[in-house]
Amino acid sequence: IRYQRGPGKAVGMKIAVFAYQDIGYECLKFLIETDEKIVAVVTHEDDPNEEIWFRSVADLAREYRLPVYTPASPNIESFINLMRNHSPDLIFSFYYRRLLSKELLSISPMGGINLHGSLLPKYRGRCPVNWVLINGESETGVTLHDMVEKADAGDILAQKRVTIDLDDTAFSLARKITSAGVQLLKETWPMIKSGSVRKIHQDSVLARTFGGRRPEDGEVHWNQSAMAIYNLIRAVTHPYPGAFTHYDGRKIYLWSARLDPSGGDLNGVDPGTIEAVVEQGGLLVITGLGRLILRKAQVEGGTEISASELLSGQGVTLGSRFGKRSL
Repeated sequence: IRYQRGPGKAVGMKIAVFAYQDIGYECLKFLIETDEKIVAVVTHEDDPNEEIWFRSVADLAREYRLPVYTPASPNIESFINLMRNHSPDLIFSFYYRRLLSKELLSISPMGGINLHGSLLPKYRGRCPVNWVLINGESETGVTLHDMVEKADAGDILAQKRVTIDLDDTAFSLARKITSAGVQLLKETWPMIKSGSVRKIHQDSVLARTFGGRRPEDGEVHWNQSAMAIYNLIRAVTHPYPGAFTHYDGRKIYLWSARLDPSGGDLNGVDPGTIEAVVEQGGLLVITGLGRLILRKAQVEGGTEISASELLSGQGVTLGSRFGKRSL
């Protein structure tokens, strides 16, 4: 058993950890390494319809012989009683996907602390990494906050800022968020233990809450600007379901793009028009404002290819338009 304490070492506070995804894995790993007593790890069964690109919280917990639970709901009475039997001093939530009820949080004398992937009160709710990219933000961050009945609304314990680069995708930004989140936990943990954290009340006037995203929300609307379409593509590319358009009734996924820096008059050409082949297998497409260079694409049911390969064997022609749902 790797989870051990040295001779004469005092047992730390008892913690119940609700966690998922890479950020949950890394935060749980840190708490294990601090030698606190983790009395329960609560996570999710992986969804077979979801691309699982992150490490398993359950596997990490089992490696250290920690009790692992995957309830369909953490808020049913039987599970709350089970947690009550573990008597945690503190509950942590790291990218766990369900809200914890007031009754569940009340079993812990220190309540619950959540790690959220934005600079609260901005981007409360679901999918903050995707939403900040879609909205073209240049900065985001992570927040440790008290858990209350309303999602992401509790007092702020600490925050760390993360710069968003123009070439960041949801995957690369998620990696940045994970790194920042673990670092924030490491910096704040001594103050949490000692009760010396100076909390900041959230200003609800500044709050904006976002919902979850569905695969169908990835449809490209070519009358939008090149920047808006580029932001959508990078926000939902791998490992997410992907942005898509249509061409003569076929669905085409757009996995990678870049902005066209050349500018120039659009000459009244309809948005979605495929204008030219450019270097490195790209396709130049007219948008509602500016041009976009598509780099990687995939006809539904096919394999991912360079965008220019849509012209060879896929029936796409220069001068035609994306966005047609039927022949």
